[in-house]
Amino acid sequence: MENSSLDPKLLELVKKLEAKYEVMGQDLTSYLDGLLYSDYLTYWDYIHLDTLLSLQNPKTHFPDEKIFIIYHQITELYFRLIILEIEQITFDTSLSEEMFITRMDRVIRYFRHLEDSFDIMTDGMERDQFLKFRMALLPASGFQSAQYRLIELCSTDLINLVAIDSRKDLDSKSDLGKLIEKLYWRSGATELKSGKKTLTLQQFEEKYARTFLETGEKYENCNLRKIYLKHFPDSKEVRERMREFDTLANVLWPLAHMKSAARYLQRDPEDIKATGGTNWQKYLPPRFQKIMFYPELWSDQEKNDWGKAAVIKALG
Repeated sequence: MENSSLDPKLLELVKKLEAKYEVMGQDLTSYLDGLLYSDYLTYWDYIHLDTLLSLQNPKTHFPDEKIFIIYHQITELYFRLIILEIEQITFDTSLSEEMFITRMDRVIRYFRHLEDSFDIMTDGMERDQFLKFRMALLPASGFQSAQYRLIELCSTDLINLVAIDSRKDLDSKSDLGKLIEKLYWRSGATELKSGKKTLTLQQFEEKYARTFLETGEKYENCNLRKIYLKHFPDSKEVRERMREFDTLANVLWPLAHMKSAARYLQRDPEDIKATGGTNWQKYLPPRFQKIMFYPELWSDQEKNDWGKAAVIKALG
């Protein structure tokens, strides 16, 4: 077949491919031979379906444990999607308001799905099965989700993540290491009687402490709060997105966990062990932690009533 009979668009593509491979000192013909003999891509190979379905390895014989595993794996994948969007915002050197809003809408959509999907945890398992298989998983806990902590670190200044009773001794100019040491969630995995760190927290810190410090340093001047205040402080549309994200991450998401914990666990401190040692009754309630990514967007009354409206709605 002569070149003249080929589609001009095809010829142009071949020329571009030839130029691309020539720059790298590669022979286009060899790659075309490989393409000729290679198999077509399949759906199951592309997403590594067989591998994905092999990653559920229960520790007990209870059927509902697989639900528990799969749901947490799905959650971590959504966290990954959220982080990808935040990364695209924070490292976009020509970020426009339109692009910022588009990315934040995606983050919000992912969080909405997570919050809505928590019924799978709340109502999707038998309580008796949960209380039995959960004990086989100690000291592991969803508290140890490093990706969620990374989302927090990418979303706001570290001072806004410090435990409320430690904020009076620190400020935004404090040493990052000291701020990291006082992050609110650390108190969620301490023993009630002694105040000592649980094994759950010790393991978590041992594996991720350096990662958290490095992330805090990396996003100190380019977290979502810094970016919106620098570029879009007066945008009503942006402020609306930040408020919704704040509510989803710091009110509705922890409340979904509270609902699940209340469904499966007693209110006796002895049952805290079934959460991997997490003191969920003090750690999860938004009204106790008062964690806000964007405190400047909330009135004093809204801050005082943080989480109250969502609780009333949930109970109603």
